[in-house]
Amino acid sequence: MTEKRAAIFDVDGTLVDTNHLHVVTWWEAFRQAGHRVPMHDVHRAVGLGSDDLIEHLLGKDRDPEDDGELEAAHRTLYATWFDRLTVLDGAGELLRALAGRGWEIVLATSASGAELSALRRAIDADDVILGAASADDVSSGKPAPDPVERARDLAGVPSGRAVFVGDTVWDMEAAARDGVTSVAVLSGGIPRADLEAAGADAVHQDVADLLENLDSSVFADRE
Repeated sequence: MTEKRAAIFDVDGTLVDTNHLHVVTWWEAFRQAGHRVPMHDVHRAVGLGSDDLIEHLLGKDRDPEDDGELEAAHRTLYATWFDRLTVLDGAGELLRALAGRGWEIVLATSASGAELSALRRAIDADDVILGAASADDVSSGKPAPDPVERARDLAGVPSGRAVFVGDTVWDMEAAARDGVTSVAVLSGGIPRADLEAAGADAVHQDVADLLENLDSSVFADRE
């Protein structure tokens, strides 16, 4: 009997084209609260959970009592896009191709609740997605290994039997800390050099490129 394997996927910027929506809506949330945060800095922080993103951008000496209002503003602004979220080319096809090869498909994302539901509707591949490790399921988000570890637990596999695909340095760092093989995609707008420095084992242009080259990818090496 073939031992189980897990293909774990980040969602924002990896499967769904949302990173720049998060940049704009976080930027506006900060602006409404009186903070001037450059969009470039917001972009580099996308992929962190809300609490960590705010601390990363405003520092530890901010008034944390304002965090809830910032999160709520971002949530409200971003929710206006729920019906227009665009899946990246090849996303659903890649998930189904891997499932057809015997991989358990699990999501690992800082999204939760209605946001995660909207993302899954956009991906439209729930027939092959085993489950999702969301922000509600872990005490610490990426770059902590908790989301990747939780995703592996859902699939019931050890770190040596999992591959994680993501688009940010936080994804790569989380994968490295959990000991899983990591694949980076450039669709989130983070430079290749930064992803490699954060521990990416392989880099592809996007999930469509990974799908096209699946037989020569790290997934093929582990079949």
